[in-house]
Amino acid sequence: MFPHLLDLPWWGYVLFTLVVTQITIACVTLYLHRAMSHGSVTLHPIISHFMRFWLWLTTGMNTREWVAIHRKHHAYADREGDPHSPKFEGIWNMLFLGAVLYHREAKNQQTIEKYGKGCPEDWIQHNLYDRFRNLGVLLMLATDVALFGLGIGVAIWAVQMAWIPFWAAGVINGVGHFLGYANYKVKDNSRNIIPWGFFIGGEELHNNHHGYLTSAKFSARKWEFDIGWLYLRVLSALGLAEIKVVAPPYDTSKG
Repeated sequence: MFPHLLDLPWWGYVLFTLVVTQITIACVTLYLHRAMSHGSVTLHPIISHFMRFWLWLTTGMNTREWVAIHRKHHAYADREGDPHSPKFEGIWNMLFLGAVLYHREAKNQQTIEKYGKGCPEDWIQHNLYDRFRNLGVLLMLATDVALFGLGIGVAIWAVQMAWIPFWAAGVINGVGHFLGYANYKVKDNSRNIIPWGFFIGGEELHNNHHGYLTSAKFSARKWEFDIGWLYLRVLSALGLAEIKVVAPPYDTSKG
């Protein structure tokens, strides 16, 4: 048997996997999306550095690339030039090949240069995160195997690696422009997938985000819930985040 540190019941492995993947989702929605892409919140350096490090471990994604591709998506949402739209790519390609579309656009240097401004350009970004992009996910693999053994460790790591490509690149970018309801009349096909954003950090409220891009809060109606907003309120109360922009109260006369 491969030596490892922890032996858990089956539900312990499931709980661990859910916790670490939810941390990854929180890093994507708070750091990459709301803070870096739209400037709706400023995170304390301790929080932003932790999130950048965690994303390096669990996704290998580059901050500037992610931000640039997301900003371009808003510039061309569901029109020719959108890096990822089910209108052009098809819903099934979006669900299962969303990461492929992301990496395809990441190779477009014009996109990165035009839309990637304002992202970290410090020593650790250039000398660790950019220079050794695959090292983080390999360290995550080694950690999972050391904790849980070869079989379970690799399985948990595989789920971690697939989590953001499926739920963010696939479900949010795909289903979020294909199926659901809309509070705001926008020029694209964005939809709120469900009114309670628990599982994907509040990103489920995709139409609300497109309706007011710079808002740190994605929920609009009283019966909607954005767990990412809850995270931000807690961080703000602790002095670890400064909320910059919040959408005005939703006009109930709109329906």
